[in-house]
Amino acid sequence: MRTVALIVGTRPEAIKMAPVYQALRASTRLRPVLLATAQHRQMLDQALADLGLRADHDLDLMQAGQTLPELTGRVLASVGAWLGAHRPDLVLVQGDTTTVLGSALAAFYAGIPVGHVEAGLRTASLRSPFPEEMNRRVTSTLARWHFCPTEGARANLLREGHPAAQCHVTGNTVVDALLDARERSRLAPAELPAFAARLGLSAGFAARHLVPGGAPWVLVTGHRRESFGGGFERICEALRRLADAHPDLGIVYPVHLNPQVQEPVRRLLGGHPRVELIAPAGYLDFIRLLDRAAFVLTDSGGVQEEAPSLGKPVLVLREDTERPEGVAAGTCALVGTDPARIVAEATRLLVDPAEYARRSRLRNPYGDGQAAGRIRGILESEAT
Repeated sequence: MRTVALIVGTRPEAIKMAPVYQALRASTRLRPVLLATAQHRQMLDQALADLGLRADHDLDLMQAGQTLPELTGRVLASVGAWLGAHRPDLVLVQGDTTTVLGSALAAFYAGIPVGHVEAGLRTASLRSPFPEEMNRRVTSTLARWHFCPTEGARANLLREGHPAAQCHVTGNTVVDALLDARERSRLAPAELPAFAARLGLSAGFAARHLVPGGAPWVLVTGHRRESFGGGFERICEALRRLADAHPDLGIVYPVHLNPQVQEPVRRLLGGHPRVELIAPAGYLDFIRLLDRAAFVLTDSGGVQEEAPSLGKPVLVLREDTERPEGVAAGTCALVGTDPARIVAEATRLLVDPAEYARRSRLRNPYGDGQAAGRIRGILESEAT
């Protein structure tokens, strides 16, 4: 039996890799081992707990105030040492984080083949998003197996000269995770007050917005480096304008722990009577929020992929996206960080029931919930 090391460092990686880990556990030919770098300690731990997973090995690399060069060096050295000690037969990485880049490079140095889950995402600029676009392009160069979420992602890799036989369209594993989580996260109406209290939502918000037939509310997330500084200030201005223009509207914003997100968000939105700033929610609780919101404003790639499966329109707080399939399908709309654009697009969804209904019914272009099984099948046939 061949050993597969699945390496994760952040919450999104854990969520998207969990279905692959579970699928490989059912294999009679492959043995999965889960290695955590803990690039984001608290949010990774939260996700693993919600998913019922525990890392087999934990490098615990996060440090306060870490810079990209420092983190990249620690990932490369620590993962490299672990690979040298344990010698798995292959390595799987997911996405485009510093953990992905450092782990793929360490595996290359160790002569261990790499599989890249969610391969082939591209934007037009190497620096947008930063550093994720560079991370995934370099990882593609190092990978032996490219597990692409869409035909468009595969086409990107073929244009770059990667062998067609190594580029497989599987769908995105985030849909696998979401469909499982939705079943496990359902709440009865009587459980909603305790749910709201656990997340730090006010009793007034819960009574007004979470009850059946309650007033509308929207969910917001944001974390991208490209929006640090002025970008987040403009987003916050837009949210304040939106709340002020719609007296019945509530806004829930689980604020990312990065100080460069926390400071402008709390400075500009703290104290607004209809904006609920809460700590980052666990995975299951986030799905509960997403399932109940009218729509979502986000810069998250994962949320762009998840929300359509729940019938939630997405306003993308970025100028471009490496997930153009959602924009083409109409499930996502790019609004950037310009307050006027954000308010206009959000208002359209709030005041035009026909448009909202149309966008809520669109098919999710990112998969059918069977991606992990396809990845296992490919590895069983090609890596054993």
